Amino acid sequence: MKLIVRKNSELLEYLYENLDMPKKRIKQYLVHGSVYVEDDRVTQYNYPLVAGMRIMIDTNSRNLKKLPFEVLFEDDHLLVVNKPSGLLTIATEKEKERTLYHIVRDYVVSRNPHGRIFIVHRLDKDTSGIVLFAKDERIKNQLQENWNEYVRLREYCAVVHGHPKEDSGQIVQYLKETKTKLVYVARGEDGKKAITNYSVVQSNEDYSMLKVTIETGRRNQIRVAFASKKIPIVGDKKYGSKDKANRLFLHANRLKIYYPVIKKDILFETSIPNEFKKIMK
Repeated sequence: MKLIVRKNSELLEYLYENLDMPKKRIKQYLVHGSVYVEDDRVTQYNYPLVAGMRIMIDTNSRNLKKLPFEVLFEDDHLLVVNKPSGLLTIATEKEKERTLYHIVRDYVVSRNPHGRIFIVHRLDKDTSGIVLFAKDERIKNQLQENWNEYVRLREYCAVVHGHPKEDSGQIVQYLKETKTKLVYVARGEDGKKAITNYSVVQSNEDYSMLKVTIETGRRNQIRVAFASKKIPIVGDKKYGSKDKANRLFLHANRLKIYYPVIKKDILFETSIPNEFKKIMK
């Protein structure tokens, strides 16, 4: 099924207005990765559409036994996926069903009715990249209880406005949160210590692409680090970016952990999203 966008809108609302189809079914196509905009698979309900864009809905591919995003690793104990931007990791009061956990659980149960899934760690809703799930509670507990010891590398790719003063460096801050979960840099050492390392990979007149590694895992740590240096991440409306980007340009692209099942380190990697490459041309 193909459509040409006739007016600027948001994806879910536009499809509902222009298709003879219940909104619930349209949501299922989106959640399970059957909707493409300009040949890119899109799962965001509020994805911004511009007149002239091409939409394709693959009505034959919706199958709960497939995930609408990349599976990086799967065995009897672990499932590692590449989470898209705009998707919550776990449920909130406002959103119960359209979450990474919900989609992965459906996938696991469709293959094994008695299967279970446990989230090991999280990414922000707007951050894309590597997320680990455990298939049994013992492995989940073992990984979580020893997370700081087992994690060897947490690497991100970020595109920021402007250019850092130095091509590489370390940002050490102490962070606190407001009641509304807005993170800010505390005065002195009053807060949780956050260590963020970066190096410039590529730059153009307007933007810099950075390789970022973190030594701590604080909420919104990377976003706050660069916003506080007056080079906010592209698309980060929460922390001061005023651009019109349709996503946050932050992606967790490499994660190396000690895997106790095989008693060895294992590295998970993803490619850099196409949007990041396009903006740096």
